[in-house]
Amino acid sequence: MDSPEAVALTHSERREDTAPSTSNTSGQGDDGPTKPRKPSLKRTNGKPTNAKAKKHKKARVSRPAQLGYTVHQGEDMLLVISSSTSQYDGSAWAPPKKGSKKKKLVKGKGKANQIKKIKTVRTRPKLANKPVAEEKEDTNLFVPQKATDHRWGQSLPEEVLISIFQMVVVQDGAVPFLCRVGRVCRLWNAAASSPALWRKVTVGHCWIAPGKSQLPKTEKKIKDTFNWLAQNRFSQLRDFSLCHWSKNVTYAVEVVSQFCPHLRSLKLSYCTGLTATAFHTLALHGRSLQSMNLQYSEFQVEGLLEYLENHGSQIKQILFTHGLKNDRLLTAITKGNCPDLEFLEVNTKLDSKDCELPVCIQALQMACPKLKTFRMLNVRPLHKTMRNGADSPSGFPLLEELCIATTSYSYMTDKDLWDILFGSTRLRVLDLRGCSRITPYGLTLLPCLELECLFWGQYFSSNVGLPSPKKGLHTVTQKWSRTLQQLDIANQLFAEEDLETAMSHLAHGTEADTLRSLNLSGTRITPPALRPVIGQMTALSYLNLSSCRYLPRGLKRIYRGQEDIRQLLDKLE
Repeated sequence: MDSPEAVALTHSERREDTAPSTSNTSGQGDDGPTKPRKPSLKRTNGKPTNAKAKKHKKARVSRPAQLGYTVHQGEDMLLVISSSTSQYDGSAWAPPKKGSKKKKLVKGKGKANQIKKIKTVRTRPKLANKPVAEEKEDTNLFVPQKATDHRWGQSLPEEVLISIFQMVVVQDGAVPFLCRVGRVCRLWNAAASSPALWRKVTVGHCWIAPGKSQLPKTEKKIKDTFNWLAQNRFSQLRDFSLCHWSKNVTYAVEVVSQFCPHLRSLKLSYCTGLTATAFHTLALHGRSLQSMNLQYSEFQVEGLLEYLENHGSQIKQILFTHGLKNDRLLTAITKGNCPDLEFLEVNTKLDSKDCELPVCIQALQMACPKLKTFRMLNVRPLHKTMRNGADSPSGFPLLEELCIATTSYSYMTDKDLWDILFGSTRLRVLDLRGCSRITPYGLTLLPCLELECLFWGQYFSSNVGLPSPKKGLHTVTQKWSRTLQQLDIANQLFAEEDLETAMSHLAHGTEADTLRSLNLSGTRITPPALRPVIGQMTALSYLNLSSCRYLPRGLKRIYRGQEDIRQLLDKLE
């Protein structure tokens, strides 16, 4: 028989095991009366017993809070990877786990009689528990404390931010970059509003796409914004450009001239609707204005003529597009309205049919003796003589650049070129692209001895009226071999022997290695003529050999970089 202690232990264990089921007054489970339990064969104190031994539950260990990331160490960096469940940490809702749903009972009645188990509420571990030592070392490296958690942009000195913004402004412009970064925070706003960053501003389509009409509300917004910028940001504005504006051009020029006392340069590109009122405002307030660029823009010519007549003495640079009305500006300049003019450029569109520009070179030389740059792009100048027959005694003594490039046929001759450059001893750049009537003999007569850039390629499409093959290129390269840095003789019809002699003068004419760019496209250059100039001119970084019929097929291309040209030399040898 069992001892009384064993019997008492058995009865107490049965009460604990059957306690949850006492709520069912019928004494039946979900499927009927409770079946008798089998006697237990476990031993108690070394003796077998029929009572079921009590199962002792394992003590729960409070685990530390799970981190929302994992730190992995790669070959050359540490990776911080967020865990997939970190987005639900601290949330009252969490996605159900797989397999957590209870199996549905077969009988419907069992649902009503199902025993309700008391859910034990588990306390969520606090974040104060310390994590594993290895993870603690990694988290201390990458997760700063809240007391020192600041954004890098808010802790940078204002001078550093201004320097960073300055580099972006030089590359991309002040607008709209400075307007956008000024809305980040107060520190960035203070840095973006520095007057030093607003010295050069270009305003394009900031409010409306090109070709679309402006609503009255949009037009008012444009005026208010532009007025606010002029009063609060343009205090040190030097150069201002307005591009592709069809409305409010006069208003913008008036506001800029009133609130920008240091304005030196005004550029209007593809703008329309500039009236004489804007030029009157410039005359009253723009005392520092020195440069005006009105190319491809429509403006009231009478207003500009009146401005040049009264205030043309302060203008040093002027650029405009050739047209029937705009050509009156060149006439006003030749009359002496801009005596201190240093830069003059007249251009036209590439598809323009009327490219002839009547100009009196002698009158221009007398009216603008300080001219340094004279450009007539895609314009065929028609030389006119003065009525009294007087010639300028000195020509253009300070001229450094002359450009008469055109994409069509040119009537420029050696005599016309001499009439322009007979007194220009400081000439550095000479662009004669398209001037097929200029000969090597005419170039050798020029008084300039230190020419650095000579562009003499022929790029027009029509071959009507082309002269016979020229000779004497070696005299040109012999004269300027010491100073030439760029030479372009594309599609020039020189003989192979002449080209070989000219290249030898470039290679052996001087000890100074000055040649940087050489364009021989479409010429009759041969491999023997090419070897010396490539071998001696080690600073050569651009070489155009496309469409050279006397070279092997694999060598007819453009070479960029000294290494690429050095490989060409190996192939020629």
